[in-house]
Amino acid sequence: MRRKAKVAAAVVLAAVTAVAPAHADPLDPYTGQQVTWGPCAFTPAEGAPAVECALVKVPRDWAAPASGVDLDVSLSRSKATGERKGVLLLNPGGPGGQGTGFANSLAGLAPEVNGQYDFIGMDPRGTGTSPQDRGFQCHVPTGRLPQGLLDARDRSAQSIAAHQQLPRAIAEACQSDAIAPYITTWQTVHDMDLVRGLLGEAKLNYLGYSYGTWLGAKYASLFPAHTGKVVLDSSVNWQGRLQAAFEAFPEIDQRQFDVQYLPWMTRHYPDVVGSTPAEAKETWERARGYFAAHQLPPDNFDRAFVGMGSPLGWLLATLVFVVSANSADGGAAVDPESLRDLDEVSRAEFGVPAADLTPERITAAGPDYTDVPGTRFAVACGDQQTRSASWYRALSDRQGPLNPVYGWAYGLSEPCGFWSDAPRQQLPTLPPQVAANVLVVQGEMDPQTGYEQARAAVRAAPGVGFVSVDDAPYHGQYATSGNPCVDGMVNVFLLDNSRPGAVVCPGVPLLQEDTVFPVAGPVTAPVAVQAAQEPKPATPLRDNVQRYLSRVNSVLG
Repeated sequence: MRRKAKVAAAVVLAAVTAVAPAHADPLDPYTGQQVTWGPCAFTPAEGAPAVECALVKVPRDWAAPASGVDLDVSLSRSKATGERKGVLLLNPGGPGGQGTGFANSLAGLAPEVNGQYDFIGMDPRGTGTSPQDRGFQCHVPTGRLPQGLLDARDRSAQSIAAHQQLPRAIAEACQSDAIAPYITTWQTVHDMDLVRGLLGEAKLNYLGYSYGTWLGAKYASLFPAHTGKVVLDSSVNWQGRLQAAFEAFPEIDQRQFDVQYLPWMTRHYPDVVGSTPAEAKETWERARGYFAAHQLPPDNFDRAFVGMGSPLGWLLATLVFVVSANSADGGAAVDPESLRDLDEVSRAEFGVPAADLTPERITAAGPDYTDVPGTRFAVACGDQQTRSASWYRALSDRQGPLNPVYGWAYGLSEPCGFWSDAPRQQLPTLPPQVAANVLVVQGEMDPQTGYEQARAAVRAAPGVGFVSVDDAPYHGQYATSGNPCVDGMVNVFLLDNSRPGAVVCPGVPLLQEDTVFPVAGPVTAPVAVQAAQEPKPATPLRDNVQRYLSRVNSVLG
């Protein structure tokens, strides 16, 4: 009887097995979808090529894709105009920069490369899929915003508490959103590899700026077998801590301010600031003092000189400097000719001609912190374990005396100090087998990603190529700075499979100048310096891209 029962059970089990469906792969709904290209939600910039867009679905959590919760990721494509080699995915950084319009604009600035590569833009998870959808926003209640005169140099307990009020509120607002734990580099890198597969590509080629260098390096670290050529421009230390790039802002800002910006001011506005950098710094302090003396937050004055990574940033800072210095000196009339180059910036940023701008208007036009971009903080604070608020306050105490432009304020304003969620995944460093695929490009005086960060990453990843750009002050070098040496190095790597080891490109002249004024900086390695070439002429498209790169990678969020 027992033998007959066993036989009957085996027959039933075989029958059930024969009709039961095989266990479904939870990734099938994502890897099996079709990419359908169509019109884009944005208007291509003038001078950019034709572009098409698509939406793809990704799992909210790649660690548990069967949860059934999806996110939409927006893509753009500017198709190769000639014999196609593959795709080049682009990212402008941030964290939180949208790649769809950016990639299309870069295609207009790099037509040689777009001749052989489809330029692919991707709006990383959390950034929204259109200008109308702003993506993950952290809503800070108005009552949580600090009130009164904010001056980070005031080290009283009351001032410290007021400064820490906003970063605490931002961290709590961002972490209260259920999406926050899933807006990380680890998750976005998996989205990127899904896009690679959906586009039918064995290898993903990549060009990223600023935080985008971290994103690209982590893709190569997690998916080395699928990594093609990788260009990392204006680099963080992607072998170390992402937050260290933000923590270095006060030092690299001050360096650019002291050794490049103040001398530039003395060459262009000596009647306002003085004829030497020392006189200009005294004038700057006097202009700052006007704010405090007239019940205007000095922090608002300082903010104009933080992250001047584009010509627009320089002009905006100069406008604030000139107007405030004029007010501090008794409001004497400024020569209208000296304001001519600042008038367009004043109208665009403050709504009045430069001659009508006042420190009061500058303060009134400060940023609105009731809604802040959540992707910026979820990634920067969520990728790795954060430091404490007390650690950041001690950093402020150390950096303030050395770097007064932003050193006092930064350590008191970092939301990562109040971030309580621990990282859910670990991010590996770059494996040796892909080092030969990677080229780093870095400006010497970049005030938004320090040269030392890029150099540290390269030293920790033997075999990576490194193009240093001597005396270069802006954020973003390839295709945006008009530097023929840089563009040539990157183009040869992407098009001809020839990658430099370690070279130095000369910089191009600063805004409103036709010669390079050399400055002392960290580019001291005994490697070959390329011959200087005539810079490419400025274009509206290049100016707009350069502005976007600097703005989207601001430490201020």
